[in-house]
Amino acid sequence: MRKNTKGIPASSDMPVLNCAIFIIDWVKSNNISDILDESHVRFHFICKGHGTANSEIMDIMGMSSIEKAVVICLEQKRMVPVIIKRVSKSLGFNNPGAGIAFTIPLSGINKPVLQVFKESFHKNIREEEKKEFWSGREKMKKKHDLVVIVTNHGFFDEIMACTRKAGAQGGTVINARGLIHQGPVKFFGITVQEEKEIIMILTNKDKKVPIMQAVSQNFGLATEARSIVFSLPAENITGIDLD
Repeated sequence: MRKNTKGIPASSDMPVLNCAIFIIDWVKSNNISDILDESHVRFHFICKGHGTANSEIMDIMGMSSIEKAVVICLEQKRMVPVIIKRVSKSLGFNNPGAGIAFTIPLSGINKPVLQVFKESFHKNIREEEKKEFWSGREKMKKKHDLVVIVTNHGFFDEIMACTRKAGAQGGTVINARGLIHQGPVKFFGITVQEEKEIIMILTNKDKKVPIMQAVSQNFGLATEARSIVFSLPAENITGIDLD
């Protein structure tokens, strides 16, 4: 068998990785960091975001703060259910608005990082914990998507109002900086603004297309917002009922 020298190796003895994302109130960012450290999560990153649900939805979901922490973790797929369970239990994700967790499958990663996961072993993870978490969750897979919108700064209120009409319940926005090669910009006649907003919306699959179409039609590249929209499969959603 020919070796795969880029991304995830073809060898079957290498671990499969997931990206786990947690969205919680910013005041709890230290709490989740402690939990992840105790669970020996080697790679996790925290950035500040803002909830974009309107006041009515925030009241329904019991959200106490609009300032959010977006926590991104890389971990072995077999470990992710246990970590989500620990965070959910510690931070009370069963209570409305306490937090949201979901996972995104990875299609590739650089080999040295993958080797770190291969050499690591979590002795404090019990097999029964994994079995308990996974029980009854297979049916939840591949029913939801994460819609990601990259737009010029200052448009997230208008975009969220538009996407709510298309079926979105709410979303989270983080500030970013956009970098793009000047050639394509001049060719398409597009002025690119460096300050960007990345809006993340969890949704059912049947609402994904209407939401993406609404963004493209009203805030696409031909508009002042210059938005790019794409979607990723979301699995193991915890803390919110999208159905």
